[in-house]
Amino acid sequence: MSLPPVFAASALYDNLLQAALRQFFGRATFETEPIPSLSSDGRLAIEPTNDPSVLTIRWFGSRHVLHVPAKRPFTKHEVRLARALGAVLASRYRAIFDPKQMLERGELFRGSIEDRYVAAFLDAPSSQAQGKSRADLVATAIEVLRVAALSSYENRSISSGLLILEGEDDPVRPRRVSKDHLYQYSHALTAIKSFYRLSDGMETVFLVNRNGDVLDIVEVARYAERATLTVPCTTRYRPHALATAGNGNLCIVLSPSHEIKIFAEGVQTFSFRNARWHLLDLQAKYEMWESAIENPALAERLFQTAVDLADSREGALFVVLRDPAASLSQLVAPADQLDAVRHTGGSVPTRGQLLHMLRGRNVHQLDPAVLAGLARTDGATVLDRTGRLLAVGAILLHTEPPEPHSNLAVEGARTTAAMAAGRFGAVLKVSEDGLITFYDQQERIWDI
Repeated sequence: MSLPPVFAASALYDNLLQAALRQFFGRATFETEPIPSLSSDGRLAIEPTNDPSVLTIRWFGSRHVLHVPAKRPFTKHEVRLARALGAVLASRYRAIFDPKQMLERGELFRGSIEDRYVAAFLDAPSSQAQGKSRADLVATAIEVLRVAALSSYENRSISSGLLILEGEDDPVRPRRVSKDHLYQYSHALTAIKSFYRLSDGMETVFLVNRNGDVLDIVEVARYAERATLTVPCTTRYRPHALATAGNGNLCIVLSPSHEIKIFAEGVQTFSFRNARWHLLDLQAKYEMWESAIENPALAERLFQTAVDLADSREGALFVVLRDPAASLSQLVAPADQLDAVRHTGGSVPTRGQLLHMLRGRNVHQLDPAVLAGLARTDGATVLDRTGRLLAVGAILLHTEPPEPHSNLAVEGARTTAAMAAGRFGAVLKVSEDGLITFYDQQERIWDI
């Protein structure tokens, strides 16, 4: 006996919701409870709770409860993403049983559903302000860049990008474009070979208004607002972040490494890499890092260096010790400690003599390129909370052998060193695959 269509659809969409929650909220534990609910008719509800570390979603007579550690409650962006997931799924579910909606909102079923989640998240502030959705346009733009990522031009990888305006006209260089010459930013462009060379995404982007009309091809730096970013951004993409600061614009870029980056509200909000979307939540994560360092200038300098190295796919390890007097000798061998360097008096210079010029130096005294160069050196860059360099290129000591079933026993060398160093201070690990991880108290706090 087959299930009625409404029950089959309800089961399918409830499974889609569970899969989406597990994908985007990997740090949370997940529970599902059958419970009588007013939302069992297809309406989805996110229930408020008194506990910021608990998120409850009701749909189709089920209650899905997500838990995170109390010291790291759900952030505003995570709650906003949960609402976006629900909005997309609820809209698609309703459209299935309403031919009029299916006809009017056919775009809802085009492309990857994960792209729709991202588009709904990004469109939330715009919809409230303008009363008109850009979600379909954002999802279409992502799909265009997905096609570009699978293409090449004269045996070279393609990078591209677009700046989606909050309004309908170019605010920097207003110009009249006749309707006969306007065209939509759509999948049809991918059939034109020259489309792939008109914008590189790094310096030039297509300028698109909220209706999807391509207004121009522009240098993205021209649209950068005169603003201060609240979170350090990769130097190469700083103009992209500034172009979205405080104005409702969105910038979507396909990088040369085939990663799709999305900038909104003056910060990179999403990254598509390794075949998955990632909510970066940089504002919340940066505030946690800054709080652990207790020195805003040092936190910014190290974070900036880390994101630049990650963008260039170069590894590094920064360790900021809480109590250097007690922990430096446990973590760094005397031969690697800058303050312990001794001259041998020989004619052949030693590694210690080479690094002697760094003794007593503070990272704020170093040029950004010099700090990045030191961080690239095999081993760890160890500092105190004032920014004073204590060791460069140091092979960290493991004072205690890992337990057989601990994470330390199975991780790579840089990860193992980072987790061990987390006993003594805040650690920022940059992997050569572009991942940045923050460790503290021997625990992984977050990834970017």
